[in-house]
Formats: sequence, C-alpha cells, structure tokens
Amino acid sequence: MADPTPAEGKSDDVLAARVSTLMERSAKLWAESLDRTVESAGKKLKPDPLNTAPAMSKLAKDYWDHPQKAFEAAMEFWVDQAEVWSRMTQRAMGQDVEPAITPERGDRRFKDEMWEANPAFDYLKQSYLMTGRWLQSRLEDADGLDPQELKKLKLLTRNFIDAVSPTNFPATNPEVLRTTMEQDGENLVRGIENLVRDLERGHGSLLIQQTDMEAFELGRNMGITPGKVVFQNDVFQLVQYTPTTEKVNAIPLLIVPPWINKFYILDLNEKKSMIQWLVAQGHSVFVVSWVNPRDEHRDETWESYMLKGALTAVEKVLEETGQDQTHIVGYCIGGTLVGTLLAWMAAKKDDRIASATLFTAQFDFSDAGELQAFVDEEVIDTVAQAAEDHGYLAAENMFGAFNSLRSSDLIWSFVVNNYLLGKENFPFDLLYWNSDSTCMPGKVHTYYLDTFYNKNMLAKGELELGGERLDLAAIKVPVYHVAAVEDHIAPAPSAYRAAKLLGSIKQKFVLAGSGHIAGVVNPPAGGKYQYWTRTGIKPEDLDAWREGAKETPGSWWPDWDVWLAKQSKSKVAARKPGKVLGTIEDAPGSFVRDRSDAR
Repeated sequence: MADPTPAEGKSDDVLAARVSTLMERSAKLWAESLDRTVESAGKKLKPDPLNTAPAMSKLAKDYWDHPQKAFEAAMEFWVDQAEVWSRMTQRAMGQDVEPAITPERGDRRFKDEMWEANPAFDYLKQSYLMTGRWLQSRLEDADGLDPQELKKLKLLTRNFIDAVSPTNFPATNPEVLRTTMEQDGENLVRGIENLVRDLERGHGSLLIQQTDMEAFELGRNMGITPGKVVFQNDVFQLVQYTPTTEKVNAIPLLIVPPWINKFYILDLNEKKSMIQWLVAQGHSVFVVSWVNPRDEHRDETWESYMLKGALTAVEKVLEETGQDQTHIVGYCIGGTLVGTLLAWMAAKKDDRIASATLFTAQFDFSDAGELQAFVDEEVIDTVAQAAEDHGYLAAENMFGAFNSLRSSDLIWSFVVNNYLLGKENFPFDLLYWNSDSTCMPGKVHTYYLDTFYNKNMLAKGELELGGERLDLAAIKVPVYHVAAVEDHIAPAPSAYRAAKLLGSIKQKFVLAGSGHIAGVVNPPAGGKYQYWTRTGIKPEDLDAWREGAKETPGSWWPDWDVWLAKQSKSKVAARKPGKVLGTIEDAPGSFVRDRSDAR
C-alpha cells in the first residue's frame, strides 16, 4: 500500500503510472462484475429482493388518497427548511442563535469543527438532518401499513438517509476537502487503491475492509484461551478448555454459540474473554465450534443441527467428564436452537441438562427486532434461490444484512475513511471478528427464517422436530436469561417473552446495559455499563418487570457465576482436556479458522 503521507517530492510520472495501473485493475474487475451480473440475471433473481415495492405503493397511495395530508407534509418540510435558513442568516449577521437541529448523541459524522465554524457547512448539516427527520416522520404518519411493512420502509428510509449524508461526498465534506488540498489529491489516489483492493477481495463485489486484517491471528492474539479439540463431526468441533484451578465444578458447562458468526466473540483476548473468565472461576468449559458450511452441507437441517450438533455435543461432554448432567448456554440463534433442544428433551423425558443459560435468545418472534424487516415469503424465496447453487448462503449476504442495520457506522464511515481520506484501518478486534463472516447452511437458514420469524411456530406450539411436538411449557430446568437493553437484533422485550413461555419455576431474568454484543461481552474488570435484576418473572411484560428491578453497576458475569454455583454439585479435581475422548488439535481448532473470504 502507498505511503499515506502527502505526495511531496513524487513525480507526475510516478503518479500517472499508479493511476494507469489502477485503471487496468479496475477494468478487469468491471468485466468480472459484469459477468456476475449477467449470470445472476440469467437465474431470474428478483430485482426487489426485500419485497419493498408493495409497502412503497401503499405509502404512495395513502398520500395520493389524502391530499390534505400531503399538503401538510409539504408545508412542514418548507417551514422546517425556512427555519434553518433563517437561523443561518441571523448567524451570518453576527447574532448568537441556537441551531434548529443538532446531530443525535453518538453521531460522529459531523465531528470536524468546520461543521459548526463555517456557516455554509453548518447550514448543509442542519438542512440534511431536518430532511432526514421529515422523511422518517412521513412513515409514522402513514396509514394502511402493517408492522412488517413499516419495519421494511423504516430500514430502507434510514439507509437512504445515511447514504445521502453530505459527509459521504468529497465536495461537501470539509475534512476531505482540506485533506485533498493538503495532500495534492494523494488521498484520493490511495482511496482508489483501497477501493480496487476491496473489489478484488470481493471478486468484483465491494467488500469493505473495516479493520487491519493483518493485525490479528486466531490463537495468537484472538481466541487465545488454551484448550483442545476433543471431538468433531460434519457440523461442529467440540473444544474443551484447559483448567487453571486445582478444583472445578463437577457439572461441566457447554456453550452453543450462533453459527451466523464465529464463537471467538466469547474469547476475543485476555481482557475480554468470557471463556477465560469462566475457566478462572473453576468451570469445566466446552464450546461448540460450528463448521463454515460448503456444498457438502446442503442437506443439513435445523433438526440435524439440533441432534447431530447440540445434542451430540451434550453427549460428548458427559462422556468426557463422566457426569450425568451438564449446564448448557445458548447465544442468539444458538439460544433458539438450545430452546428447541430443551423442549425436545423434555418430550423425551431426558434430564441430562442441569440448567440452561440464554444470551439474547428469542422463542417468540412476533416482534423480533430489525432483522424482521428482511423476512416474508418473497424474501425467503429469494434467500432460497441465492443458496441453491452452493447449498449455502454466501457470507457476504449476512455481512451486508447486519451492516445495513447500522449503515452509518459500519458502511459509510469506512467509505469516507478508506476511499475519500485514503487512510488505513485502525486495528480493532471486534471489527475483525465482524468481518470474519460465515456462510449460512441454506436449508437451515431458510427454515429458521420461515419457521421462526415468519410463522412463529415454536411460540405457537406448532413445531415438530425429531418426531416430537415441541412444548416450551414442558421445559422445567432452571434458566438464567440475559437480555440487552439496546439490542436491535434480539430486543429485550422479545427475550422476556421467551422467559414467560417456559414452564420452569426457577428462572432468573437479567437485563444488561448496552447492545447485542457489548451487553454480553462485558467483563467485570472493564467496569462498564450496568444490569438490572428482579426476583421472578411474574410481571406481564418487560416494562412492568423493570419497575421493580434493581440496578447494579458493572458486569452481570459475577451474578451469573453465583447463580451457576447454586445449580452445581460438588467440586472435583481439574480435568485435563481429552482424557477420555482424546485430542485432535489445539484450540481454537480448524473449523473456526476457515475464512469465507479466502474461498
């Protein structure tokens, strides 16, 4: 990569040669991208994959049928813009006036001082923010949209607003303008190099690099807790971690993570590793490391992931430890899988689970967060088509879907940094993990979207797996629930409804500060956030539960450890990994090292 300093002393010939090389590489990428587009068109993929056209038609019809509403909306827009202009004019005349609108807390796009110091840029910023607020208000005022259609239009509108931000364009971003002048345009040349690099990584599709991918390596500075892979089959490896205490709890602890991302989010580094912390508390920790699926996994199903995956892991943990029960933990979609397994085991009168812990897990998908915008019959059919060729859904599909939920932070901020400012990415462990996306087993994923999100069959008691009808009320084991107050993927009210569906009388619900990741990965040493607790889950909904909840600063991990201790039996001598099953390789194992972007 080029030196990120100004082009001082560099000849025009050198710069011209760089641009010429970039043009040649770009031409090859353009041809490859065009071939892929033609190939996709031949498969008759839908031009509206999110099926937003019906909702947009309803929105347009509502305003067409109600001209008074359209007139009032237009008047509101011009009044708002006139207010922005009026205040800018007053400020230009030297008056001290408050802005008509300011960025929301946490909006880092307008951090450059020129957005306030320069009246023209300040006006541009306020006009943009006011227009964005006006567009979002139009959705709130619309009639005739069902909740699913409203979610789709809100997501689409928010992404449009994020995309047209003045910070995303060289001519309207003061930092880019200043940098371009200071570096004689060298930043834009580096930006084109970064753009071509990302297109090459995506084989003609743009795959934005979010962090320095060379700064991290699994087993060296990520996924660092010592252990061994003690079992593997077609769909997962089982990792057992090396104890650091002389005694451990007799009942082992099995973690079933989501397969949408990789399990080492729970083992990022020494300061953030939940796994390492659990080992230090005297737990015998096992983790399921899901396979990154390929064509040979096209016939895997939710049932096979439950039986060949989670249930087999339970059996192998018990075989290795010689115990008759294990604690089990499920995170996100892994928690949904654990829920189906618990209900299936209850139907079988199988009591090999001592307790269950659920991190941001959903069973009732009637209002299941922002991802629900991606789900209806048409979208599921599109996903099924996309997965048909290889038997799996390509990793970039889920990567793009999750990034679109926070496009300002996870897409456009990198467009500005990488392509307009020509900067290299800062090393950030969480963004490395976020970029290490996995493919989705095609049948498993379409089943998940249709059965849970679309039809909500588990909550309705209509789901059958492994020859049994699943009844959540039959689950009687003690359960510890963790929801996150700012979670947009598995909303806290949805996680609370999951707890209400279970038949266990020994349940504890914990509401953690922050969101889907930071609310779970919040080590005690960090001293961040807070959590709320309350005895029982008798209140009808989360709002009522919170009225009597106690707030405690810091991490909920120690509270969970105390709860686990109450469900455990005696202590035993520390267990060396693989004493019974044998060992295959060192943790974190080969399955988790399989990168989708290297295929």
